[in-house]
Amino acid sequence: MAGYPFEHVAALIDGRVPIEGHAVDFRPGKIGDLNTQVFSGTGTLDVTEIGLAPFVFAWANDAFRDYSLLPIFPLRMFRHKSIFVHTDRGIARPEDLKGRRVATPGYSSTSLTWIRGILNDEYGISPTDIQWVVAAEDSSAANSGAASKQEQLVPDGISIEVGPPGKDESDLLVEGHVDALFHAAEPRAFVEGHPKIQRLFADPRRTEQDYFAKTGIFPIMHAVAIRNDLVEQHPALPAAVFAAYSAAKQATYQSMRDKWFLRTLPWFAQELEATEKVMGRNFAPYGIAPNRKALDALFRYTHEQGLASRRVDIEEMFHPAARSLAET
Repeated sequence: MAGYPFEHVAALIDGRVPIEGHAVDFRPGKIGDLNTQVFSGTGTLDVTEIGLAPFVFAWANDAFRDYSLLPIFPLRMFRHKSIFVHTDRGIARPEDLKGRRVATPGYSSTSLTWIRGILNDEYGISPTDIQWVVAAEDSSAANSGAASKQEQLVPDGISIEVGPPGKDESDLLVEGHVDALFHAAEPRAFVEGHPKIQRLFADPRRTEQDYFAKTGIFPIMHAVAIRNDLVEQHPALPAAVFAAYSAAKQATYQSMRDKWFLRTLPWFAQELEATEKVMGRNFAPYGIAPNRKALDALFRYTHEQGLASRRVDIEEMFHPAARSLAET
């Protein structure tokens, strides 16, 4: 198995939660590298975290069928927080992005697909309204790995150029090559507290909560994929993997509630309570049914944005043995 060592996967990684009938060798991996390994590499990982939009592109555009998805979603992230602007460019609201130059380290990543879709749905900003600049370097590559082919797709009808050599997306924004930046991670300049770089939404937490209240969508970034030939040999494996991921997550939920005083953040318990009040106790559910709105939105975006050759059906990419799996 491979993926990020998230807190909600820790009990599976360290063996507290087993996958029934199987031994687990978990190998930490970065999403760009995992995508490449699955889609065009050796394909030796039995079960792996995978970028959800890149999987759609490989499935729809390249007839990729070596793996199928399981309805397990290790990484989810609201994306209003991922829009950064240069304070000297007069961008005070989303509508001000029209006609602007916007940097990104990878046009067709899952996060960028979500950002464009949300801007179009919520604020009427089409991808064609923006002049795109893909940075030659990525300041977050240490965490994301090298971008896979599926994260570098460029659809027809888009104004796009490559930024200057040796400049990452943070440099482009700070030096004024672009007006704004869409990035899954916080750019280096923002982390370092550059006075001219700020988020577009002054209170992204409130904006994202309002978005969830309106749409019921908690955006999905990554899913879990399983080798189809392995399932043929072990038909019960999808259910066993799903059960293990679910049990590991529930163990984390319980630890967060019972051992909040061990966390470093001063208001951790209050933040957990606030999140559960808005999103429920299982605020990051697995299974298709509770995630249908999020899946439908992303799959629609991949086609609307000209990245997937067709609009894929939700069920078709999930292994038949996993389509009805649900948390108890």
